[in-house]
Amino acid sequence: MFDRLEDLLIRYEELLAEMNNPDLAQDQERFRRLMKEHADLTPIVEAYKAYKEAKNTEAESLEMLESENDEEMRELLKEELAGAKETKVRLENELKILLLPKDPNDDRNVVMEIRAGAGGDEAALFSAELYRMYTHYAESRHWKCELVEVNEIGIGGMKSVTFIVSGQGAYSRLKYESGVHRVQRVPETESGGRIHTSTSTVAVMPEADEVDSDIVIDPKDIRVDVFRSSGNGGQCVNTTDSAVRLTHYPTGIVISCQDEKSQLKNRDKAMRVLRAMLYEMELEKQASEQAEERRSQIGTGDRSEKIRTYNFPQGRVTDHRIKLTLYRIEQIMNGDLDEIIDSLIAADQAAKLANLNEEAV
Repeated sequence: MFDRLEDLLIRYEELLAEMNNPDLAQDQERFRRLMKEHADLTPIVEAYKAYKEAKNTEAESLEMLESENDEEMRELLKEELAGAKETKVRLENELKILLLPKDPNDDRNVVMEIRAGAGGDEAALFSAELYRMYTHYAESRHWKCELVEVNEIGIGGMKSVTFIVSGQGAYSRLKYESGVHRVQRVPETESGGRIHTSTSTVAVMPEADEVDSDIVIDPKDIRVDVFRSSGNGGQCVNTTDSAVRLTHYPTGIVISCQDEKSQLKNRDKAMRVLRAMLYEMELEKQASEQAEERRSQIGTGDRSEKIRTYNFPQGRVTDHRIKLTLYRIEQIMNGDLDEIIDSLIAADQAAKLANLNEEAV
């Protein structure tokens, strides 16, 4: 590990030298690549420098203790030594996590799809609340949400909704939301006061770039239909053929988009969703070929896996993957998801570290 850290430190210094080269201003693409690499290396390098400093402090304290006779000074040196040892152990664990293989999709935007499952209208109402929860969470992290397609019911619910979340690290955090979300509460339409259980399915797909070599869409494989938008779209949207439906013949995937007034913008959004779905299919194919490498990770399992329960009568939310229960359902439904997601990330990192240690043995 420390040989690798020394190599990264050398590379970090090389990057600084390259970025200070005035000729770099002529090549913006290379400048962006160097800036990204620099940003990725910075937390590792800073932690490693702090580790080396703690290690030096430990060695100096030990050396001074051997020759120091004054009891008061010895006590101070012992405290300094204990602090340096504690810092060194903490930073070593931190470095192990920082050096874990990074998911190449973590910096991508995401396409999210929420579908009502068991529970009829109540499931559709819950799907709408999940959509609201994720849009509020995106706002709290200064991400952008773009609605692609929604299938609403008359009482404010959503049978399905597809939207794009754009922003730094969107996939790295939202990927843990894939799976079945279960709600337990008394529906507004229930006269007997009985608690019902309903479900909604959330799919989180990394958005594929147009330049991704693995995702090639032949225009001959797509049928494009245009039609007049329906629902609450405003006068311009509902009176022009601006809505777009894409049908991908090889997979049977159908994507509709009618949120924008412009047919071109709707087509662009639909293509982004199609690319994301094809990219996700490719990832699933690779995962099945590589045994359980991807499926074993927390939060990237099967969409049919029940991952979380929202119990309204008791005010609790339970994530079943890490046995975490929080009694603040109102804040969570308003988009306060960081505690849950941070806990999932920590559990995922711990599982990966355990796997690495097993392989090392």
